[in-house]
Amino acid sequence: MRAVVLSGGLTHDFPATTARLAAVLEAEGLDVDVHTGVAGVESALRALPGAALLVVNALRWSMTGEGTPPRYREQAAAEGASPSAAARDALDAHLAAGGGVLGMHTASICFDDWPGWGATLGGAWEWGRSQHPPLGPEVTVSVAAEHPLVSGLDPFTLVDEVYGDLRYSPDVTGLLTAPQPGSGAVQPLLWAREHGGGRVVYDALGHHPPSYDVPEHAEVVRRAVRWTTAG
Repeated sequence: MRAVVLSGGLTHDFPATTARLAAVLEAEGLDVDVHTGVAGVESALRALPGAALLVVNALRWSMTGEGTPPRYREQAAAEGASPSAAARDALDAHLAAGGGVLGMHTASICFDDWPGWGATLGGAWEWGRSQHPPLGPEVTVSVAAEHPLVSGLDPFTLVDEVYGDLRYSPDVTGLLTAPQPGSGAVQPLLWAREHGGGRVVYDALGHHPPSYDVPEHAEVVRRAVRWTTAG
């Protein structure tokens, strides 16, 4: 089986976190095909035919949409990305063929001008509404629902960004949740769903390599790979 990985973007150490993900994918028997840079958005999606899994560990979006902060708008010419119609169709075909999707952390911010991406993932960042406190301190992550991804897991702690107030699809059920530091508002951090004929997992954790060092989170990522490729 082959996994297509889209990696890269601003403000995160994507080479390091993608290396952690690639190690998991390879341990699960997948050949890993990593695409980086702005051009990687198009090449990754067009590489999907025949792949078992698309992994998005990237921060790629138009950077011109409503509410985008000026510090990003200023970089849109060099760093902005918007998949072509053919690339978008390739994701639909991938799902229809039973292919899986695993979105990590910033995947919910990606592709703001592509409604089909948010519909696939089950949640999308909305500038001016969605938010996260600064990285740290440790947060306690709890199991909130029954699912093979979290079966038998105990609560665990880690240092990570707790995303909140995304625009969620109505069928999203948080499998892992955590309170945001400061406000205490409980946010969904993991969900799994079927969409378009394929299986989709979104894991809001994974900001930096230490997140993957936490055994419980590493186990969730392994299970996510297995579950999304089961078809």
